[in-house]
Amino acid sequence: MCFLRSIQVVAAMCSKVPFISNAIIKVTGADSFNLLVNNGVAAGQVVFHTHIHIIPRKAGDCLWTSESLHRRTLKVDQETSGLANRVRELLLNMSEENKDQVSTLS
Repeated sequence: MCFLRSIQVVAAMCSKVPFISNAIIKVTGADSFNLLVNNGVAAGQVVFHTHIHIIPRKAGDCLWTSESLHRRTLKVDQETSGLANRVRELLLNMSEENKDQVSTLS
């Protein structure tokens, strides 16, 4: 089970990213960073509360490169169009009070 916190909690957390990431870059001498959220077991979440990883990066650090990720061309077809339409419809139908509630995905 994974947890998505309220809009206010996520907004507050994300608003701190520039401040914290700048401090991490200065302390580590990194020139870049990855921002990562693992949400759910299939995504690699092992600590089940909302948190953000700020991973300092340096050129040539060999942690991982975007080129090393297996990429497939996205085929836009009926399934992807249908999924996008269903998500769009769901979002349009959500009331303001429901958007602010904690969501649980299982």
